[in-house]
Amino acid sequence: MGRFAVNDGLVGRPVMRVDGRAKVTGAARYPADDPVPGALHGFLVTSTVARGEVVGIDKSAALAHPGVVAVYTHADLPRLTVPTFPYIKGFIPLQGTAVHHAGQPVAIVLATTVEQAGEGANLVRIDYRAEPPTASIDDAPQPPHLPKPFRNRPNEIARGDAAAALAAAEVRLEARYSSPPRHHNPIEPHATTAQWDGDSVTVHETAQGVNLTRSVLSTAFGLPPDRIRVLAPFLGGGFGSKGPVWPHTILTVAAARLARRPVRLVLTRAQMFTLTGHRAEFRQHLRIGATRQGKLTALVETTTAQLSRTEESIFNESDSTSTLYDCPNVHIRQEGVPLDLASSSYMRSPETTAHFGLETALDELAWQVGVDPVELRRRNHTAVNQETGSPIRGKRLLDCYRIAAEAFGWSRRAPRPGATKDGDEYVGWGMATEAHTFAAAPATPPVTASVTIGADGRAVVRIATQDIGTGTYTVIGQIAADALGVPLDAVTAVIGDSALPYAGVSAGSATIASITGPVDRAARAARDAVVALAVADPRSPLVGVPAAEVVTAHGHLFHARDRERRDSYRAVVGRHGRPVETTGTLLNAPGHSWGAVFLEVRVHARLGSVRVTRVVTAHDLGRVMNRRTARGQVLGGVTWGIGHALMEHTAYDRSTARVVNPNLSTYLVPVCADTPAVESHFVDHQDPDSTALGARGFGETPITGVPAAIGNAVYHATGRRVRDLPITRDKLL
Repeated sequence: MGRFAVNDGLVGRPVMRVDGRAKVTGAARYPADDPVPGALHGFLVTSTVARGEVVGIDKSAALAHPGVVAVYTHADLPRLTVPTFPYIKGFIPLQGTAVHHAGQPVAIVLATTVEQAGEGANLVRIDYRAEPPTASIDDAPQPPHLPKPFRNRPNEIARGDAAAALAAAEVRLEARYSSPPRHHNPIEPHATTAQWDGDSVTVHETAQGVNLTRSVLSTAFGLPPDRIRVLAPFLGGGFGSKGPVWPHTILTVAAARLARRPVRLVLTRAQMFTLTGHRAEFRQHLRIGATRQGKLTALVETTTAQLSRTEESIFNESDSTSTLYDCPNVHIRQEGVPLDLASSSYMRSPETTAHFGLETALDELAWQVGVDPVELRRRNHTAVNQETGSPIRGKRLLDCYRIAAEAFGWSRRAPRPGATKDGDEYVGWGMATEAHTFAAAPATPPVTASVTIGADGRAVVRIATQDIGTGTYTVIGQIAADALGVPLDAVTAVIGDSALPYAGVSAGSATIASITGPVDRAARAARDAVVALAVADPRSPLVGVPAAEVVTAHGHLFHARDRERRDSYRAVVGRHGRPVETTGTLLNAPGHSWGAVFLEVRVHARLGSVRVTRVVTAHDLGRVMNRRTARGQVLGGVTWGIGHALMEHTAYDRSTARVVNPNLSTYLVPVCADTPAVESHFVDHQDPDSTALGARGFGETPITGVPAAIGNAVYHATGRRVRDLPITRDKLL
């Protein structure tokens, strides 16, 4: 079939979210919204010690409490199989007596109401044999070690002879950087509702991956995947925390099976600080060799991250160090230290922590050699993949530097730190490169979309992806409407259900990269099928027209050279007498998106407070599918970058290894008052290596450079270099 005209180019336009009205009116139903007849409410009893063993449980008072139906412990639950990725806990609670971290579930209470379940949980008495825990890398008795690779990505990378190049370098820089633990804190708490029907179970889950959740439950319970259905039609944010599957999900499903009734469990905010992952405590030692002109000759990096006692994954934090700049000699070691804390996980771009050190070090190098920070990055720009040597044909990072610098007015930057003061505030400008690797979807099973066109001429796209607040519903509609040549409101996207055609997790900035091709192919196949019906139908005005000469737009089919000969999707499918159904599949490869962020800070001379007052960004994400939703990702990335740099910090009591700020009143996150206006630009082009209509994954890119840009601006404002995040007043006064 020929390529047909499309619908005035919906792809790329700043289309309003199709689910916006449903969300603001309450019509959008989240996993814990709808009541389930006969359901019990679950509440977890969690350990008060961080290391040790449960030696006794008294649940009599809880069982006597009004409304409490059951209290399950390790003595009650059946033996379950510990799944592998994306279950990154390494063990299932309530399968034994060992305690690996504070806040670990040791019992689950079921009751008629959530209040009764919580009250019952407070009445369960647990006796422990406690051991002294370790809560900080500084306190660890054992040295760091090289853990197993995460998903086949090595934790040690060597290219060239970094040691020799460093020793011979004309200019050397050595610095250490650190970041504290942080937690995701989506506004929607994690929730699971499980309902068994014989040997099959339906799970309503706050999941970034309905199919990954199904896979984990299949392993844990020994069930065929087709006996498990996972639903997540809407999600109130995840930021990585809802990508893995966590113990509360497995425990809820197990409790529902034992109770023979549906069970709903919603985590408290405090429980989310111990049960759903976090960004690990992180240390970074960087040694850089360069020429006097600032050209990199050696990069040596050693990072140390917190591990748990049961899981050793490190999430490729150093990808930027290895690949972002042209450097022939690189040596990277990603080490870990087991602590008595819950397992860490990926959070808002895992690379952000190491990226802070790299982009700060480059700023330090720029000052050391007397080269403008933007020019230094231009001199070290690479147009080839540093690991494979193959060309990167679609990279437009140099354009990002130029566009953002011009829009920001970088050429007017003061030549020395501390030179600009406005009243009581020092003013500083900083910048950083942004980069993130987006993931490839698995080849088996392949990501697949289906399109059904009914007798009303409307199209339904089905694919088991998720909308975690990023606009997936909208972009699916744009892709399908363009391919079919129908109005956007004639397309309905059905997602968030593992019973639909397969798709992967909405994490790793992989959604657009992985689903665009299948949706486009399925829609084009549906259009081809309808055209074939029309040109073969004696009742159609298009009968006998070569299919390649039929174009589609606005829900109609036209002869390309005689627009009076026309038909409609509704008429063609209506005469056909049954819906037209097609599928499409297409694999995607991993890749990168890039950008540059320039910003201004103001530092109060007497108070030490830091305000970010202006931000300009430019990003290369290939083809921009929807400028409105893409800008939303930029705003979110800038907001989280401000939090990462200036306020977010999970504090642990080093004697008990318990979180001391497990709430949003003491764990500070940015609010609207902390976030300035953001001027965002896009280098919009079709990446020739993209299978997603020229687009790339993008969601996590806009956070990566913001923390370093803030730190660099603070240095420009004050002359003080802060290498240990967050940048708080005590470090500036």
